[in-house]
Amino acid sequence: MTVIDAARAVTSRSRLDPALVASTIAAVLFLAAAAVPGVLAPYPPTALALDSALEAPSLAHPFGTDQIGRDLLSRVVFGTRESLLIGFGAAGIALVAAIVLGSLAALGGRIVSAVVGRLIEVVFAFPILLLALLLVSILGPSAWTQVVAVGVSTAPGYARMVRGQILSAKNAGYVEAARALGHGPWRILCNHVLPNAIRPLVAVFAMALGQSIVWASGLSFLGLGVAPPSSEWGALLDAGRAFILQAPWLTFIPGLIIVVFALAATTIGTRIQRSLEKGE
Repeated sequence: MTVIDAARAVTSRSRLDPALVASTIAAVLFLAAAAVPGVLAPYPPTALALDSALEAPSLAHPFGTDQIGRDLLSRVVFGTRESLLIGFGAAGIALVAAIVLGSLAALGGRIVSAVVGRLIEVVFAFPILLLALLLVSILGPSAWTQVVAVGVSTAPGYARMVRGQILSAKNAGYVEAARALGHGPWRILCNHVLPNAIRPLVAVFAMALGQSIVWASGLSFLGLGVAPPSSEWGALLDAGRAFILQAPWLTFIPGLIIVVFALAATTIGTRIQRSLEKGE
């Protein structure tokens, strides 16, 4: 079953799965906000209105305003593109590194497999946030640092998954059949082992995207990512914590947006994974 077939199967069942319908709608809205923020945002993200500072959510400002009167809904919408770019970048780095390390650990021979396997285990033993904080302290806070730190920190878990998938594929019946037909090791690796081992990562990527944005936003909240006045979601959390008692919506709403995105991405990824596993 191909990835396209899995996506079609998920789509065909969407009417029977309210969680998937809601997640798909949310994903479309997030992608639209990233692509055309000016269409969805009611105000420019940097428009000041000091006489409307710290207004609670209302019809004029559905998400309220910040300490200098900027519309929070507009800032959330305009921050979607930067947040998604950080998430896609971190998830991409994590999965590329996982494929390389997992392949070396599974196919690199006794010495290489042992060295890479121990490296994966050592890095995996570090808490993700602690390792990300270490990398940020070395590289300095920035959007690019967030991408690298989150990508490197989450890669070991995916590398272990890739290693297990490759080892399982190596012993599968279709590989034995290919050997019996006289196919060479490189042809078997490229045509059978890697495609079947890596295919589940399509679903994992969706889940990794949500996870990456959560970790990146956490770094920004700690002041170690994109700094205000950026409207990246984590930066909005960081900017709002000074007003947590006076204007709780400045922290609650960006946090809720992050949670909704992570849940939507995880739900879509889980449904694709189930379709791939069932081979429908």
